[in-house]
Amino acid sequence: MKVFVFPNLDKHHSYEYTVEACSVMYESNIELSMDRRYKSVFESLGYITFDTQQKCIDSCDIVAVIGGDGTILKLAEAAAAGKKPILGINCGRLGFMASLEHEDLHMLRTLPEKKYTVSQRMMLCVKLGDKCFNALNDVVIAKSDDCKIADFKVSKSGRTISYLRADGVIFSTATGSTAYSMSAGGPIIEPEMQCIEFTQMCAHSLFARSMILSPASEINVSLHCKQGTHAYVSVDGNTVGRITDEAEVMIVRSELMLDIIDIKGGSFFSSINEKLMQPLKGFTGDKLI
Repeated sequence: MKVFVFPNLDKHHSYEYTVEACSVMYESNIELSMDRRYKSVFESLGYITFDTQQKCIDSCDIVAVIGGDGTILKLAEAAAAGKKPILGINCGRLGFMASLEHEDLHMLRTLPEKKYTVSQRMMLCVKLGDKCFNALNDVVIAKSDDCKIADFKVSKSGRTISYLRADGVIFSTATGSTAYSMSAGGPIIEPEMQCIEFTQMCAHSLFARSMILSPASEINVSLHCKQGTHAYVSVDGNTVGRITDEAEVMIVRSELMLDIIDIKGGSFFSSINEKLMQPLKGFTGDKLI
């Protein structure tokens, strides 16, 4: 078995977790590779090969991401395009997609035996002009700071389903339902469900509610705003462009699907109970530690 290890060294304890995880996998006769940008950091381990990210993905069986959900998002499109499953090891604060915590690293020994389940996740494709972008979590269209009032028209297959005045709109997958959409009041959806969730951001309405749309939906969003102002289009937290008055964005189901490995089993519901239903870890009452 070959595993491509992708650490986020900006995360607290990521270096230590990476060394420990690599050691466990190496002792289990797993071949390890890394992006060559990390060669100066991990070359001393002596058993990791280094190459370009794309070549590592092409040659591996599994992508092991050591960081948080944001780190998984960085690799999601490349892993999905290469049809390689992602195993997340959490170094962040929440980590809904990461199935392993630090205390679970010994379970990496079971990878060659394939004693794990694979959760298949739908992705979105946003078409902005002649460009297309894929999202695992969400597509957000939000008014800029200089746009005091913005009206959004949301249509499905040519039929208007909502015309609203708001700060913006969120279109998320079930995977992304625990991210921005949830913070904006949207429901939590079991991540394997295939659907498109539509959530309004600070809508000027007493009846702003999320909608769950079919995965086959072709959604068009147009912006109506003051001349000279605009709205930003973000994909998985990264701004990819902007639209002005009367411009349109199309959102459809992506052709890509991402496989996420769950070694422990039931990791999503455990994360909901432990990370959303309990006080935030490291919170002392006045600050995070």
